[in-house]
Amino acid sequence: MKQRLKKLLPNADYVRDNRWLRWLGPTLFRPQLWHITRRGVALGVALGIFFGLLIPVAQIPLSAASAVILRANLPAAIASTLITNPITFAPIYYGAYRIGTVLIGNGSPPPDFDVAPAQEMNSGEAGGWISRIMALGKPLLLGLLIVACSASVLSYLLIMGVWRLKIVSAWRRRQRRQAD
Repeated sequence: MKQRLKKLLPNADYVRDNRWLRWLGPTLFRPQLWHITRRGVALGVALGIFFGLLIPVAQIPLSAASAVILRANLPAAIASTLITNPITFAPIYYGAYRIGTVLIGNGSPPPDFDVAPAQEMNSGEAGGWISRIMALGKPLLLGLLIVACSASVLSYLLIMGVWRLKIVSAWRRRQRRQAD
């Protein structure tokens, strides 16, 4: 499994040869950022999921910067930001909005987003759209914060646990083979 993961993720040499990233120098090429370890991968995935869910723009740079600072696995942090993509974006944000409305106490349904006729859109009704979007603000932000924090902690614990179970299982198999 570790070998398959290594094949999928970019290596430090590939990034070092990239003319856009070369200026980062030794900071980006610390070995612990590229090694596949239980703690590094778990922390990298948790960081990527956190920034992927919480922040709709600049997810990858923020996740990469935090991975460098916390010495997490950099490719795992970058790859896991893709949890939000064009397919998953709407359900995640709608679910986060619903969580936020329940916690704030505003159980009202989301504002009406019926598409206005083309002539209304062209006649300067942009203020109506902005106010509709701003009405989502507090519940959406609270919901995203809760979803991002809980998903990142759960992913960290899940990866640490599954990795540990795999190690214990391999250790027990070796012990049985040696006993036979």
